Amino acid sequence: MRLESIKRIAVLGAGTMGPGIAQRYAMSGRSVNLYDISEQALEKAKVMLRTNLDTFVEEELLTAEEADGVFARVSFTADLETALKDVQYVQETVAEKPAIKTSVFAQVDALLPPEAILVSNTSSLNPFTLIPEGRAANFAAAHWFAPPHIIPLVEVARDERTSEETMETVLALLKECGKTPVRMEKFVPGYIINRIQILLNTEVFYLLGNGVCTPEQLDLAVKASLMPRGMVLGLVQRYDFTGLDISANNIINASYVMPETSKHPAVLFDHVDKGELGVKTGKGFYDYSGRDPAEVCKKRDKLLFQVLKAVGPLIDETI
Repeated sequence: MRLESIKRIAVLGAGTMGPGIAQRYAMSGRSVNLYDISEQALEKAKVMLRTNLDTFVEEELLTAEEADGVFARVSFTADLETALKDVQYVQETVAEKPAIKTSVFAQVDALLPPEAILVSNTSSLNPFTLIPEGRAANFAAAHWFAPPHIIPLVEVARDERTSEETMETVLALLKECGKTPVRMEKFVPGYIINRIQILLNTEVFYLLGNGVCTPEQLDLAVKASLMPRGMVLGLVQRYDFTGLDISANNIINASYVMPETSKHPAVLFDHVDKGELGVKTGKGFYDYSGRDPAEVCKKRDKLLFQVLKAVGPLIDETI
């Protein structure tokens, strides 16, 4: 299916990612059906979508009229058949459980025209093993990042059965939604960014667990070095400016040895065992007690908007 044929989109799952993803698809001018089996989740999604759009207006990224138009283009339903009626493109973002994904894919396959495109937001599972074989040519992974209405990246992966037309259409649609899609020629668990973040976890928990620095100082060090440089050079081009010989010598000299990966880092699980899960519980590595989680998230969003307004044009720039 080609881009011009996509007029209506279904987003399946109205949890953490669904409202923001639906917003971005609706911002492309298309109608969106947001589906969830839970009426309560749908009501929360309506509030979240309205709140997100209000922030866009406050940041002068949309006018009030444009925000109202985006909201009006999103429909909410707890009936899957209604959600899939007359749609040409489906974004799945349901719970990360194989049985649930497989069931949803089977139901969608039975209701969706064969030429329609189905994409999955799954992050920890291999979605290509869960879909009906007849749907494979028109299936891809489209992995968004939270908060999905703000963070530009969507990782788009295929397997050997995904058609080139499907890949081109998914990439083009995401660009029309204001996203920055990155094409992957094969699926690997964790995609690109989560694999890198898992490596970072080893060092983060080692440094914190051994009292090398506080969470605040670690974050300050990263924000004052890796992050601004990364906006210009990413990870790979940095090697060219450092000198590949220096990187090679660092490996040969082995002056630094990675700590062993712990499957149960105490610095993390001590918080989890206490019910300190982060913003949603009022405390994690940082203390948010006495603050409304919605307001904390809104402040995060506004700071992200400041960053993207300042450095967004650099994303596609190369040296």
